[in-house]
Amino acid sequence: MSTVIGFVKRVFTALSPPASQPSPDSKPLKFGILGAAAIAPIALISPAKNHPETVVYAVAARDKARAAAFAKKYGIEKVYGGPTGYQELLDDPEIDAIYNPLPNGLHYEWTMKALAAGKHVLLEKPPADTAEETRQMFELAEKKGLVLLEAFHYRFHPAIQRVKAIIDSGDLGAIKHISATLALPKGIMKSNDIRYNYALGGGALMDMGCYTLDCIRYLSSSNPTSVLSANHDLHTPASAASSFKPDVDRSTTATLALPNDATASLKCDLGIPFSYGIVPSVPQVRAIVTCEGGEIDMFNFVAPTLYHSIKVTTKGANGGKTRVEKVYTFAEGKMEGKGEAWWMTYRFQLEAFVDRVKGRTPQTWVEKEDSIANMHWIEQIYAKTGLGSRPKSEFVPSQSA
Repeated sequence: MSTVIGFVKRVFTALSPPASQPSPDSKPLKFGILGAAAIAPIALISPAKNHPETVVYAVAARDKARAAAFAKKYGIEKVYGGPTGYQELLDDPEIDAIYNPLPNGLHYEWTMKALAAGKHVLLEKPPADTAEETRQMFELAEKKGLVLLEAFHYRFHPAIQRVKAIIDSGDLGAIKHISATLALPKGIMKSNDIRYNYALGGGALMDMGCYTLDCIRYLSSSNPTSVLSANHDLHTPASAASSFKPDVDRSTTATLALPNDATASLKCDLGIPFSYGIVPSVPQVRAIVTCEGGEIDMFNFVAPTLYHSIKVTTKGANGGKTRVEKVYTFAEGKMEGKGEAWWMTYRFQLEAFVDRVKGRTPQTWVEKEDSIANMHWIEQIYAKTGLGSRPKSEFVPSQSA
């Protein structure tokens, strides 16, 4: 019963976090949001209300009425809209940082413009359509002395860090294989969802596969050495008249070679087909690390605050032993760091972002090289499938940026 009560309390508080009082010792970091995106409330607005050094100050959308409705709903002070709305938000001197949850194909243009305007940027994954665009964004951030973070929020939670700590301890021996899966049942993503829009950088590998690939690279502390195989299932538009290009992956699977003769496999799917045409699947969110001396099976590595489990099995002469861990705080994970058991991954991420901007050392970080490498291997997998990279942005940065 206590476990059930703890679950209900944790989830309720996570979804409705208490508001914090502004810090009297630190000027609040004012955020502007590019686009009235559905991810923004859980990824920034809710966490920011609980952070004493952050304020979501402004939002911009192509449709000003939509931006105004979004601002009213979430208590945002400033609204920009229309064809110049994004740039007007970037030009607002009150804004310190930008949250960019725009479609993938617009990440490069508007992140480069935000950095050129002197704003720090919290950038939704994947960072761009190509590794080269990703490299250029980070180079401009470094040149301007600004913080740019790819929002792999799960990396900031103590649960996945506990899994990595177990691996790095060497107690289970060397890694032999890692598998990572992120797949949703058919019907959650509509056929005309922008995730299927090739021109906007759509595809399962871009949207969900970036998580599975990053998880493999993070837990193995390495990059792949090659793509051994890769396959995909194409998205089928609902209408033959659809403007969406048909060669967008609804799902992708890949097998990768890792250093020291290890291998990895990933699976991502935006719409798992019904079994027998009528039975819906369940979401698949799992990372399994097989080592010489045992295995770690983590369920729900992406949203562990809601629920997760870390099952550790060790080999032995008598069949080995199994234990299950649940890690919601750094103390439970035998690590140091700030946070509460109800903090969502996004709240941990915001803590790190603000610490970095304020000149403090964050508990963990996703480095420039990490983001560039992840995008590089996404392109390599797409090349192996035959679909190729998503289209390079037509935006040309100003030489004075």
